[in-house]
Amino acid sequence: MDRLSGLDASFLYLETPAQLMHVCAVMVLDPSTMPEPYSFDRLQSALDGQVRDVPEFTRKLRRVPLRLDHPIWVRDQGFDIERHVHRLALPSPGGYDELVSLCAHLAALPLDRSRPLWEMWVIEGYRPDGEDGVEQVVVFTKIHHATVDGVSGASLISHLCSLEPEAEPMGEAKARFGRDPGYPELLGRSLIGTATRPLTLAKVLKPSAQIVTRSIARARAGTAMAAPFSAPRTSFNGTITGHRTIALADASLDEIREIKRATGTTVNDVVLTLAGGALRAYLEERGELPSTSLLATVPVSVRESSQREGGANKVSALFTKLGTDIEHPLERLQMLAERNRNAKEHHKAIDADTLQDWAEFAAPRTFGLAVRTYANLRLAEKHPVVHNLVISNVPGPPMPLYFMGARIAALYPLGPVFHGAGLNITVMSNAGEVHIGAIACRESVPDADALVRHFPKELERLRKQVESKVASS
Repeated sequence: MDRLSGLDASFLYLETPAQLMHVCAVMVLDPSTMPEPYSFDRLQSALDGQVRDVPEFTRKLRRVPLRLDHPIWVRDQGFDIERHVHRLALPSPGGYDELVSLCAHLAALPLDRSRPLWEMWVIEGYRPDGEDGVEQVVVFTKIHHATVDGVSGASLISHLCSLEPEAEPMGEAKARFGRDPGYPELLGRSLIGTATRPLTLAKVLKPSAQIVTRSIARARAGTAMAAPFSAPRTSFNGTITGHRTIALADASLDEIREIKRATGTTVNDVVLTLAGGALRAYLEERGELPSTSLLATVPVSVRESSQREGGANKVSALFTKLGTDIEHPLERLQMLAERNRNAKEHHKAIDADTLQDWAEFAAPRTFGLAVRTYANLRLAEKHPVVHNLVISNVPGPPMPLYFMGARIAALYPLGPVFHGAGLNITVMSNAGEVHIGAIACRESVPDADALVRHFPKELERLRKQVESKVASS
């Protein structure tokens, strides 16, 4: 029996019509590399053959009787690729504006929970360089967060990719599906789990209390990560709607690595510095720049250190100040590097499975009711801001990949947005480039392009300051 972990199930309970919990990706393909000329039917058929033995693509949810416990995964015996892979064409002229508008609309649609929780929309007619440019194909992917986190999501996409256009995809068939138990067994297991939950709680309380004690000591010593509920309020920190806006941008990974080497920092430090600068410029243009720094939640994979075997999501999170109150990029980078070192040390002192342990106590009925009440009462606007946004940095492949034979020209990841934090920025490296995807509540960030267009500008500003410092030293 393949039971969802508490953390996986929490993403189901967090979902409302406005707060959708799927992760998306905009994959731009160059069809000229395909061994045979592109056709939708051929692509759909190839995908059908590739995903049928992969549980993440062909399993669906089954509720537990009386919702006493988290749902289980069972194989969808009626799996039909036509319900998951769809075809669309961009309206004329088929450029960037038309693409992001369509993708924002698709991102705002919920997934059907009666089927496996994923969709692909194959979008034809994309001409990024104008009507006279070369036509490309875009695949817009949606996968529920209950199925994947950032790292496993990237791995799942790579399952469908190859290193050469004519090579077989790298993924190997898994063909391991959870057993579908009968009603009495499912009810009995749920009752036992409910009865033993207080014992599990007792095991979690002591180490959690120790974490709090150590965190207080770090805070007094000035070596703790930034604290939640210390963020300034911005226009994207309120109750969100179901409308979305999307923006995409690119940057050079080589330039980021050069800055990293010259300053003794990390790629993540540089990425967060660029994000802080872009947010500062965006808010300054709107006359909304707070005097104190914005606070970001940065998801961290604990896949290597987790002791848990099951569960799709193996993540924790750290909080970091983005230095939006610092004008000069190099000063911001130096500040962020120091704070991130403290945050990482603080995070390492916290057991990797703490978040997963506590998520086991998310009751299916009460958790969902609490989320809906929180949204309906607009409580996100009535308490101190927990965090301003989520920023993820997902390492991608260092070499070109081919999706069903088509070279992946760009891959822009997009995470979910939440009540109280209506903006998500996700960065992914791909074959020497960095692809930046921003998704937001449309009412909170009406023009996401006004934000992401500052990323390459901030990279140029930071590069020049670093070069100047190196030349003068």
